[in-house]
Amino acid sequence: MKETVLAFLVFCSAVLAGRAQQGAATPAADSAASPIQLAFPEEAGWKDLQEGRLLEFSLHATGGTGQRYTYAIASGQQEGMAFDSTGHFAWTPGHDFVDRLAGTRTAEVVFRVTNEKNESGTHTVPFKVAHVNRPPQVGELKPFYVQYNKPNAYQIDPNAARDEDGDPVVFIPIVDQMPEGAKFSSGGEFSWKPSLSQFNAVKNKPLYIEFFAEDQPAKSRAKGRFKVEATSLDLPPTVSVVPGGNAVRYPENATVNLKFYLADPNGDDDIASFGFVSDNPNVPKTALVKNTATQYEFIWNPGYEFVRDPLDSVAFNVSFFVIDKAQKRDEVKIRFAVTNTVNEAEKDQQLYSQYRTALVRAWDLLEQLKESEEKLKRDYRRARRGKKGRSVLNASLGAVSGVAPVTIQAPTTAKMVSTIGGTSVMTLGTLEATEVIGKSTKDLVERLNYIMDKKNELQLKGDIFARKYTLKSQRRRPEFIKELDEFVALMNLKGLVALELHAGWQNKNKATDSQIQRTFKDFNPDAG
Repeated sequence: MKETVLAFLVFCSAVLAGRAQQGAATPAADSAASPIQLAFPEEAGWKDLQEGRLLEFSLHATGGTGQRYTYAIASGQQEGMAFDSTGHFAWTPGHDFVDRLAGTRTAEVVFRVTNEKNESGTHTVPFKVAHVNRPPQVGELKPFYVQYNKPNAYQIDPNAARDEDGDPVVFIPIVDQMPEGAKFSSGGEFSWKPSLSQFNAVKNKPLYIEFFAEDQPAKSRAKGRFKVEATSLDLPPTVSVVPGGNAVRYPENATVNLKFYLADPNGDDDIASFGFVSDNPNVPKTALVKNTATQYEFIWNPGYEFVRDPLDSVAFNVSFFVIDKAQKRDEVKIRFAVTNTVNEAEKDQQLYSQYRTALVRAWDLLEQLKESEEKLKRDYRRARRGKKGRSVLNASLGAVSGVAPVTIQAPTTAKMVSTIGGTSVMTLGTLEATEVIGKSTKDLVERLNYIMDKKNELQLKGDIFARKYTLKSQRRRPEFIKELDEFVALMNLKGLVALELHAGWQNKNKATDSQIQRTFKDFNPDAG
């Protein structure tokens, strides 16, 4: 019976031990679970994109201890990107995503996956987008009116023949459609002096001149045409502006550049003048620059002082006009709006100046505290040495009716004392130094400790302040001014009188960048 009970107890112990081992193995198994990973397309070059072409794929996640995954873009999302929580991604880069001169542009996108157990994983994908050239576009062109036996010139409107990629455009004539004697330049100028028969033929039937607009350097082409008609009238000149539109908006300190092209159906030599009138007197006349007789540029930079506080913007009209010799005219009215803009460079310089001034003040105070500390230490050492120079004179002369000089020799003193009657006791040299002359030793030690505490505190706070705001981006944060005030307030010591810090104290050394950097290691003068 005893053997049976003993066997039963051994069996129960074995079962409990096995369960304990099984329970202890569970966390290890969980911890051995693989981390969450994202699976992307495996095709070669799938990350190489082109403007205007769709990239589409679906992400899949593996690993972790959960079953349900949620997908998102952690950072780097670009305009037009579509990415839902199931992992489906689609993006068609716009044609303005890559600068034509750069050729390519890389966009780094950080994808993130999270499961229901709050486990997550990320992966960064660098998408390389290549620029795709688009051919020029040629819209409807205004007709060209020619006069008999006179040189006639026609300039293709740059707004009608343009390239959306900003590529330079040259014009190539279709030779078999050109009338005899006509010329077509690569800049889009058609010139022709028709003979009498040619003029009469154009009067009976208008002529259409076809050409190619070709962008550079891609050599993509688009065909255009304009109508040539005969006229005996003195038509007014025309003015066109690039970029087009009757309203423009610019921030302060941004360069305004408008290009004006003049044309006269009776010949460009019929153009008398070109100018502008502004509602705002601060727009200088020198902003209009003449390149050729038929081409002008308006180049103007409204500085940071153009819009005065508290105004947010200033709007005004500028009328550009062209007049021919018959006083006929054409004009283009453009409404300008200049918005108030913060001068970031000036603001950064002001913040840096405040940052540096606070550190200079802290460095200056530290130098004064160090000097005061050295002085107090010298006084304290002198006080301790004074114990060895104590001299005591006891004299008992009884009733004497004269004066007797007495000389007392001591290791550090040589004094002559005169006594008259009675009994005198005098202390010569230094007896606990400041206990005899000046303040108490206890006060000396207290002031020394206070100065050392303030010096250490100022050094610590100065190091933190210099390190935290060494970069421009950090000084632009709102809390900079608050912490600057707190740091400056730390230097307003209440115990200036007790510390015997002279208000008119002048530092012998100049507060140079190297001096500040030696005191506060993280100060970076190049970050200003």
